[in-house]
Amino acid sequence: GLCQPVWRFQVSSALKEGHVTPTELCQRCLALIKSTRFLNAYITVAEETALKQAEESEKRYKRGQPLGVLDGIPIAVKDNFNTAGIETTCASNMLKGYISPYNATVVQKLLDQGAVLLGKTNLDEFAMGSGSTDGVFGPVRNPWSYSRQYKEKSVPKSHSEDEESNWVITGGSSGGSAAAVSSFTCFAALGSDTGGSTRNPAAHCGVVGLKPTYGLISRHGLIPLVNSMDVPGILTRCVDDAAVVLGSLAGHDPKDSTTIQDNFKPFELPSLPDVSKLSIGIPKEYHAPGLSSEILALWSKAADLFKNAGAKVIEVSLPHTRYSIVCYHVLCTAEVASNMARFDGLEYGHRSDMNKSTESMYAATRREGFNDVVRGRILSGNYFLLKQNYENYFIKAQKVRRLIANDFLKVFGSGVDILLTPTTLSDAVPYREFIKEDNRTRSAQDDILTQAANMAGLPAINVPTALSERGLPVGLQFIGRSFQEKQLLTVAKWFEKQVKFPMIQLEEVKRHNHDVFQHQKSASFS
Repeated sequence: GLCQPVWRFQVSSALKEGHVTPTELCQRCLALIKSTRFLNAYITVAEETALKQAEESEKRYKRGQPLGVLDGIPIAVKDNFNTAGIETTCASNMLKGYISPYNATVVQKLLDQGAVLLGKTNLDEFAMGSGSTDGVFGPVRNPWSYSRQYKEKSVPKSHSEDEESNWVITGGSSGGSAAAVSSFTCFAALGSDTGGSTRNPAAHCGVVGLKPTYGLISRHGLIPLVNSMDVPGILTRCVDDAAVVLGSLAGHDPKDSTTIQDNFKPFELPSLPDVSKLSIGIPKEYHAPGLSSEILALWSKAADLFKNAGAKVIEVSLPHTRYSIVCYHVLCTAEVASNMARFDGLEYGHRSDMNKSTESMYAATRREGFNDVVRGRILSGNYFLLKQNYENYFIKAQKVRRLIANDFLKVFGSGVDILLTPTTLSDAVPYREFIKEDNRTRSAQDDILTQAANMAGLPAINVPTALSERGLPVGLQFIGRSFQEKQLLTVAKWFEKQVKFPMIQLEEVKRHNHDVFQHQKSASFS
């Protein structure tokens, strides 16, 4: 069935009308998490606290006083956000067993709205990667690997080889959150986005992935990777839901000095969005080497949809795009090197037994606690920050970053409202293909279309668009003006309505959980 708004089961209204209770909903999601364990989407499942939260929510509904649209809605959170009383690992040996004394602001805000936190999702170690394959808890499997759509298209060489080796990656680094939303185990999930870590897995898993404007949502309690680019991301099954979650998270936080000062007014998206007065920019530099012909064709088709709806569609140029990935690499590793200094074995996390000297304890702790990817980024970051390299690398990269941000300002200044680009170069690759290349090579390829928005601090969203010839999701990306989330999401919603992305048909899960699926087929809770 296509996920048409008319047909979708609206969980929020069902909760209000008592057709389903928060506890039932929570139990269904927990059952589904168990039966989809093989996806490895969750690192920690917080069953007890989730059921307690659901119970509290149920009492509020019985009194007729729910806290809002999110009350009783099951959500999941990427395991690099601090959660009081629930382990936060960043998928690293460095933080195995670490329990934070406080909640990240975004987690607190969701709990204050009555959301039910099911657990913490899997990721690349410290969110460094684009496959969700490099965490210490093992890779996340893309739910679409087990969908009827993919199975019909992929012909196994031999029966035994079939399932085990043909599964595809989720993309990353928020792959656990994307897989969780895509396999119906939760209704919304938090990811983080530093160079595309929310949009990339959203594209590969066929869900909506929103990276808000830098400073719109608090980073307090998100374990930092690159302070000047990190943003909490939102993953949902449809655009309306992303708007609802954004509304409950956005706004000033005294604990994060980089958040906006103004109050944020939550908005509702128009039910019949109109794009006829808009101007859509198609940046020619995003026709990048390695872009699959399928995605190129979808991109042009999408541009035509806008044209036929009366929008102005113009080719634009962002001339510094080709330097952006190199520039991103320098700035990203430099900030990583500085951020990772806090993991020294003294105050929290892993501490080595090596006690010959403080120095040897530091060194051994970091060698045992971090994987090669993290250590490699720390090394290159420190290299770029050496006194003799600082001017040539770090300062120069900062200047190029400014030029990249200015490219966007010029284009938006010329009257363009929204940019339309691909999100990824291709659909998801099989895990065994993916691991043939190292993390750095992969990230450089996979971040190419997404990281410029982080460097410029702009809002961007992935919208699932179609299935590839292999039966896997492909998404397109919209990039908006700073703090113009309402316009960005309105355009995304219009586009979502036009493309009618198909529902995932999960065969084996459905057999186990027939009744669960009846209630959760819907795209949305809002």
